Amino acid sequence: ELDFEAKTSYTLRIEAANLHVDPRFLSLGPFSDMTTVKIIVEDVDEPPVFTSRLYSMVVSEAAKVGTIIGTVAAHDPDASNSPVRYSIDRNTDLERYFNIDANSGVITTAKSLDRETNAVHNITVLAMESQNPAQIGRGYVAITILDINDNAPEFAMEYETTVCENAQPGQVIQKISAIDKDDPPNGHQFYFSLTAEAANNHNFTLQDNKDNTATVLTRRNGFRRQEQSVFYLPIFIVDSGSPSLSSTNTLTIRVCDCDADGIAQTCNAEAYILPAGLSTGALIAILACVLTLLVLVLLIVTMRRRKKEPLIFDEERDIRENIVRYDDEGGGEEDTEAFDMAALRNLNVIRDTKARRDVTPEIQFLSRPTFKSIPDNVIFREFIWERLKEADVDPCAPPYDSLQTYAFEGNGSVAESLSSLDSISSNSDQNYDYLSDWGPRFKRLADMYGTGPDCLYS
Repeated sequence: ELDFEAKTSYTLRIEAANLHVDPRFLSLGPFSDMTTVKIIVEDVDEPPVFTSRLYSMVVSEAAKVGTIIGTVAAHDPDASNSPVRYSIDRNTDLERYFNIDANSGVITTAKSLDRETNAVHNITVLAMESQNPAQIGRGYVAITILDINDNAPEFAMEYETTVCENAQPGQVIQKISAIDKDDPPNGHQFYFSLTAEAANNHNFTLQDNKDNTATVLTRRNGFRRQEQSVFYLPIFIVDSGSPSLSSTNTLTIRVCDCDADGIAQTCNAEAYILPAGLSTGALIAILACVLTLLVLVLLIVTMRRRKKEPLIFDEERDIRENIVRYDDEGGGEEDTEAFDMAALRNLNVIRDTKARRDVTPEIQFLSRPTFKSIPDNVIFREFIWERLKEADVDPCAPPYDSLQTYAFEGNGSVAESLSSLDSISSNSDQNYDYLSDWGPRFKRLADMYGTGPDCLYS
């Protein structure tokens, strides 16, 4: 690689010669030539360069905010020697534990440090030319956090300690140890003892083994679960730090029924799960009842929601207008199950016309004709036309192009009943002599109902 700052030019002597020379032409002179080549190195703007590839710094985790940790330095290698400004790449310091002075390169603490969280911080420092900020150099700093004794010791694990009901005095029931998040230079040294209020208890004692462990022993003969099923033993632990820290940890000891080999068979686990006086069967029964009640509540809520659901069909729609065809004679005009005969008998019934979506609004404002002074045949025709028009504008009529048939006999007959049975049983004074003038086809009727001498009935 070339460096303008180290050497600006190079002078080279280059010789060119034939590889194969013909002896016949040696007298013509040498078959080679030499020339001089001068190479000039052009200056290129280069990024700043740090004085060291890696800076190592140390700071205590007890350092206050603003404590100076160290200094980095970089310079512009170009002839212009542009001033340099410093900054920290925050991608390498997301928590912003450190700051750097932009002009001097001095690194200070910006937040409280914790060695137990992060013992070493590796950050990247950026150096930018003031005249050309695009030229950036990178330096790497490793900051080691020194430990102080700021964590108290504690149990190494959660112990599950048991003691047999038939235990003898001086019997070892548990061996305990401790841990500390701190890392002292000379290693840990822990001291174990019972707290002052537990030192004179008649149940258990503690022996410090002087090797960062301790042993729990019984002090009396025999234990009874019925009297006391659980014992809580507070243990005091002190470390060897400067200054030393201590903590009180509670050891839970359960009384169990053991076999001949001292292995626990039955402990007081039920006492931690069930209330006093309840067995496993009673708890299962209570849970079953609660589950049954929940199922009943869900069923009731479901039934009520179904009742509140709206009906599928439109209540405003008169379903009796849908003529249903049956293959029997039915009851004649008295059969009103298929459709509403009252609507046919009362021609002046006024219905609310509903707007139909696929019909233009003009058809809704057609005036209805009056039926009182119109002949019967016109009444029937206008009635059918009115019903067809209502079907066209009814948005609920399925389908819109369906054929609707209406049967209407009229309001009555002038001749009334022609039944012979009705005539015989009545005391009517009606004269039927005119039937004789209707011709031979009505002779039988004239003989039955006439009053002439030739009548069969008087």
